[in-house]
Amino acid sequence: MTIDEQLDILMAGTAVVIGRDELKERLKLGRPLRVKLGVDPTAPDIHLGHTVAIEKLRQFQELGHQAILLIGDFTATIGDPTGRSVTRPPLSREEVLANAETYTKQAFKILDKEKTEVVYNGDWFRKMTYEDVLKLNSRVTMQQMLAREDFKNRVESGKEVRLHELQYPIMQGWDSVEIRSDVELGGTDQLFNILVGRDLQKEEGMLPQIAMTMPLLEGLDGVRKMSKSYGNYVGVDEAPDMMFGKMMSASDELMDRYYLVLLGEKRDETLHPMEAKKQLAWKITARYHSPEAADAARSDWETRFSKRDLASAALPEVEISSLPEGTALTIVAYLFENVFKIKKSNGILRKEHFTPGAIQLNDVKITDPAAVLELTPESILRLSKKHAVRFK
Repeated sequence: MTIDEQLDILMAGTAVVIGRDELKERLKLGRPLRVKLGVDPTAPDIHLGHTVAIEKLRQFQELGHQAILLIGDFTATIGDPTGRSVTRPPLSREEVLANAETYTKQAFKILDKEKTEVVYNGDWFRKMTYEDVLKLNSRVTMQQMLAREDFKNRVESGKEVRLHELQYPIMQGWDSVEIRSDVELGGTDQLFNILVGRDLQKEEGMLPQIAMTMPLLEGLDGVRKMSKSYGNYVGVDEAPDMMFGKMMSASDELMDRYYLVLLGEKRDETLHPMEAKKQLAWKITARYHSPEAADAARSDWETRFSKRDLASAALPEVEISSLPEGTALTIVAYLFENVFKIKKSNGILRKEHFTPGAIQLNDVKITDPAAVLELTPESILRLSKKHAVRFK
């Protein structure tokens, strides 16, 4: 490809790029660029929000550049303060490494494993002396750190900012020096940290990395960014029927956004919105599983929700003996959280599920949260239009 053709592909779908002209000049060097994506494995699973930057890394990889997946095994024990209103709870290194194993396995559903360089920032940070840390800190001012919007807001609202959190942008920036990255990818919320890397590279006499940020993906609620903590995510390692069903719960407006950000294409407006959504769900499911699995997931979804034939559907099965003792509300909350990985408050469950009669046991509506459910093997409990389980 020509330089301009590469540039068009790489710039597509980006949010903020500093700087585009620098990237063009770097491409003219005729060598593979070192493209960094840093991830802190604070959880074992990747969701579709994470894949936006990973897909961009794959594009660089397919154009012959060196993809570098940097695992923050050291920084994850601190926790990225970006966008946080409170300090993250610390993780042990054992927890981080266990998460990293599954995280990278899932990332290789997108990246070519054989052509991806995987590095761990603990390899250099654990060798630093306290004198090294002080020298690194001396390169950044307190004013720079407190100019960050999230730190500034916490200070102004009287919430604490712990000193180790101020280290995080410096450490992320030093990662870029260590691996000599030409480009760093991240969400728009990572721009401050990436620019610290540019500054540190300049001080080390290196060409400063291009900062390429990707838009944050809204979760299934259409409001907040996709996150496991918000319960609005679609995990790339979820079962095909779960993945398909979650995608079908997206609003029509969100569907257009997902087509563009996740697939890089526009929705076919000649299709009925329901069919367009089924195709979106099919494509996402096929990408992370297989076309055959996507076909089966669509068929199962249509059996459950289009034909209303739950008895014939492949529902998640739950052992009655595994359920907590208590009321219908207790059991429904348990099933949402443990089977479907969705946390809902008791207030939301009462208002959105019990009051309208969405909760149904063998087609009988359950509107009283305090009711005692009489469960038998093969009973089917519908929790919502999109969620149901079979007992055994």
